[in-house]
Amino acid sequence: MSVFAYTALNKEGRLTSGTLASDTRAAAIAEMSRRGLHAVSIDQAEDANAAAKKAQAAAVEAAASRLGRVPARAVEAFTRELASLLAGGVPLARGLSLLRREASHPATKQLCGHIHDDVVGGTALADALAKWPRSFSNVYVAMVRAGEAGGFLDVVLGQIADFRTREQDLKGKVKAAMVYPIILFLLAIGVMVFLMTFFIPKFSGIFSALGGSLPALTQLIIGISNLVKRYVLVVAVIVIIAFVAFRRAIATRGGRRRLEVTMLSIPLLGRVIAHFALVRFARMLGTLVGAGVPLIASLRVAREAIGNQTLADTVSHAIEQVQRGAPLSQSLATSPLLFPASVVEMIAVAEETGRLDKELLRLAAAYEADLDRQLRLLVSVAEPAMLFFMAATIGTIVVSMLLPILDLQDLIK
Repeated sequence: MSVFAYTALNKEGRLTSGTLASDTRAAAIAEMSRRGLHAVSIDQAEDANAAAKKAQAAAVEAAASRLGRVPARAVEAFTRELASLLAGGVPLARGLSLLRREASHPATKQLCGHIHDDVVGGTALADALAKWPRSFSNVYVAMVRAGEAGGFLDVVLGQIADFRTREQDLKGKVKAAMVYPIILFLLAIGVMVFLMTFFIPKFSGIFSALGGSLPALTQLIIGISNLVKRYVLVVAVIVIIAFVAFRRAIATRGGRRRLEVTMLSIPLLGRVIAHFALVRFARMLGTLVGAGVPLIASLRVAREAIGNQTLADTVSHAIEQVQRGAPLSQSLATSPLLFPASVVEMIAVAEETGRLDKELLRLAAAYEADLDRQLRLLVSVAEPAMLFFMAATIGTIVVSMLLPILDLQDLIK
């Protein structure tokens, strides 16, 4: 027997709604007629609930598009201030109301208002945050849900704020380390395009007027210049198409995995990526375990914080082994790229002494310092490589133009 939700006109001609149990829709309409109701609409209750949920999701998506982008610093401030209020004994709804009133950024004020209204309406904080994925990541929501379930929400929020601060610092170091090599590379490309489209055609006209046979290197450079100048639009279109195709390829699960495997196979870069993932995993796992979250739940959340699906798969395998009763250190030993032997040994000792959370946080700090050194090494290698590329490219072009000038006497004769 199914449950049907209906809207109908009663004997007085007024709209009324309700539910009734019946085997079929036709039987439900007949039952309504016996009650003196004229059916306007009637659907199974499950369908009505699905439609309501769909409408609610559409409303949330529309509200998110109108809200605009909430700055990361505002989310961090929201998290830290809410943690302080809860630690001071302020109820959650009142704390959210205070944050909404004190928010200076319009988008942040609206976001706090939506979250406050949901929580006052009986929604869990984690579910209220999950409606705004552009501001609160899956890892953020999972940590809040764990804090709500364990009764230490204020502790978890404070740790999330600390984690986000360190995370932003670490990402800032990575971005700052890559800025200079990227600028050098773009500068080299710009100089090369300028030489090929403006500088070389001037010389090629002079050489044609003088006559004679040009050196092979000069003929090659002039030929490339003519191709670039003639097909510059075609080359630009090909580059744009290749870029779009690459973006679409890495947007797929398989394409992203292939890119991750390729980057991990590059000697120095692969090690930096693995250490970056280790720092994020160790800090998140240590934070959760220290807050009292069960190990399996902590591992699942920390796996999402890695940010690299290829490396996250190794943690998934480790979680399965821990669920079977294997020690954490033994489970993590199956991925030597992400967890070197020294890390596994330190985790094993920490498990035996009951200091797993403190050791994981110590490891995160130690490897973050090591990651900083590796980034400086990467930049120190990339800078001369880019400079050598620029010097070799420009030098080759200049030499190719000088060779005929050195033979100018022969060309004149």
